[in-house]
Formats: sequence, structure tokens, C-alpha cells
Amino acid sequence: MSAPSWIRLGGIERYVLGQQARSLAVALGVIGALIMLIDFVEISRGVGSDVDLSAPRILGLMLLKSPAVILQLAPFVFLFGTLGAYVALNRRSELVAMRAAGVSAWRFVLPAAGAALLAGVVTIAALNPLASYADGLFQRERTRLSGSAAPEQAAAIWLREGDDQRQMIIRADSQDRANARLLGVSFFIYIADGRGGRTFAERIDARSAALSAGSWRLVDAVGARVGERGVRYATLDLRSSLADEEAFERFARPQSTPIWSLPAQIERIENAGFSSTGYRLRLHQLLATPLVFAAMSILAAAFSLRLLRLGDLARMSAAAVILGFAFFFVNQASAAFGSAEVIAPFVAAWLPPVLTLLAALTLLVYTEDG
Repeated sequence: MSAPSWIRLGGIERYVLGQQARSLAVALGVIGALIMLIDFVEISRGVGSDVDLSAPRILGLMLLKSPAVILQLAPFVFLFGTLGAYVALNRRSELVAMRAAGVSAWRFVLPAAGAALLAGVVTIAALNPLASYADGLFQRERTRLSGSAAPEQAAAIWLREGDDQRQMIIRADSQDRANARLLGVSFFIYIADGRGGRTFAERIDARSAALSAGSWRLVDAVGARVGERGVRYATLDLRSSLADEEAFERFARPQSTPIWSLPAQIERIENAGFSSTGYRLRLHQLLATPLVFAAMSILAAAFSLRLLRLGDLARMSAAAVILGFAFFFVNQASAAFGSAEVIAPFVAAWLPPVLTLLAALTLLVYTEDG
């Protein structure tokens, strides 16, 4: 069965897509090489200054860190790659010949945008989980090598768990990872009052608390209910809704969480009583990635097509690059507002790419259709 006519590509479309693919590969190689070089220097001066690391070890850490950074800057790959492809076609007068033959710019711009959209889907579905996993490994390895785990263990640890009937706020002075225990623990227990509020019911202090089989095992504990004298317990069991790893592992940062794990991570964080704004923002940013790639591709093509009429290659190319960087800074500012909960994470993630796409389409319509 043949493909529908609207998705069949002619010789012109295939040729332009081939030129774009080669230009994208060059842009990816250049940007990737620069990022890896910067990461190599940063790791050697950062982690390498704390411990003696060999060049192969630094290279391994760089290969763990760089993929996540490259994916973050991938929109520039489509901006520079598409711009380079169409500028090259202009310099060889191939676009002039196509336009003179009556070929509409939409015939080769839309397939290029569709290819960028597909590349974005592949990026978030396959490449993002791999890059996030590598970034998580890098963060853990850097923490282990730099010895920064000890200060984190010395800092106070806060957890929250419970259900509609009971909530527990848990504070620990430190944690013993080797034996999976929290040390110097205080449990603040609140009970639902029937009116949607919470009433403080009991405080329990213990020398240590270990989580296993859905319950906390408290050792050398002292508990006191409101209005009652304290009671000492050699051991005391408290029902828990936490999984074992949640008490002893910090939630992975949003950049180290694969897109497929983000919904479950958001649910876990909210059930534990913490804010999931950063993770929701990250989820929407990843979902918007295909739109970002397509918008950058159309933006670069629109500026390249205007070279035919204006004849100012350097000025128009510089304008496209400036707009691309403007999108990056607007996107970062929007993400900062979203993280601070000034605007909703959905708006913070989707507004910049939508505005960029509308601007690119407007410029392309003006250039092509007057």
C-alpha cells in the first residue's frame, strides 16, 4: 500500500532533507566537541582538584556528563544546522532555481520541520533516558570522589508521609547509609480532625529508626501524646507508607530523571509532602522538545529564504542567530519563573516554543506569500 500523497517526498524534498541532515551532523559535531572540551576542563579543575584523577577517568566522567548538556543545547543544532544548509543552497543558487521553477518554499520547509519534529520525539523517548541515567551516574560519582557526601549526611533530613487519616513529619540529625538507619529522629504525628484540617497528636523521639517491611522500627524511643506524660520504649514500630529507598536516597534532581520516570517521581514527591514544581516543569519542557526543534528549523529556513530578496547574507544570518539566543534566554527566564511558581509549569515550558513557532511561521508567510 502506497503512502498518502501528503507524506510522499519528491526529489526536491529528499535533496533538501539530505543537505539539511549533513549540515545538522556538522553542527552537532561542532557543538558536541565544544561541550565535551569545556566539560573535560571543568571536571579536571573541579573534581580533579580534590582527588588525583587520571586522564582516562576524567574522560569517562566527561562522557557521563556531556550528553545531558548536549541535549539541552540541541535546539541550537537545528538552528545552526538548518541555517547552514539553506545558506549553502542559496550560495549555490539552488534555491533560486527552485523558486524560479515555481517550487513553493513550503514544499521543502515543512518536510524539514517534520523531520525536526520526529527527531525531537526520538530525543525525548530514547536519548533523554540514556542521558538522564548517565547524568545521575556522574552526579553520584562526583559526590563520592569529592567527598561531599559527609556534609549532606550531617545536615538535617526531613521527610513527610501519611494518608487521609494520619500525617507524620520526620526529622533526623543524620543517616547511617551502611545500616539503612536514620539517627537522632523525631516523629511529629498529626491526625485528621474531620473538617479537612490536621491536629497535632503525638511526638516521638528515638535514637535511631530503620524502615523495613512497611514500618519504622524505632530504638530507644520516648513518645508523648498531647496532655500526657512521656512513655519510654526500648523498641517501637510505626506503620509507614514509604518505600525503603525513599528514606535513605535523595530524590534525583529533575535533570537526572528520565521522562518515563517523571510521572511516578512527581507522584512520589507529592505523596511525601514536597513540592513537585521542578519535576512538572521538566516534564513539560521535555514534551515541548519536538516543538522547539521544529520552531528552530522553520526560523532558520525563513531567514535563509529572505536572503534571495534582500541579498544581505551576513545580516540576516546574524539576525537568525540572535533570535535563537533570544529564545534560549527567554526559555531560561520562563523556567526560572516556573520554578519559583510565579507562573504555572505548563505555561513556563510551552510559552517560549509556541511564541518562537508563531514568529517563525509569520516570517515565513510574509517572505513566501507577501
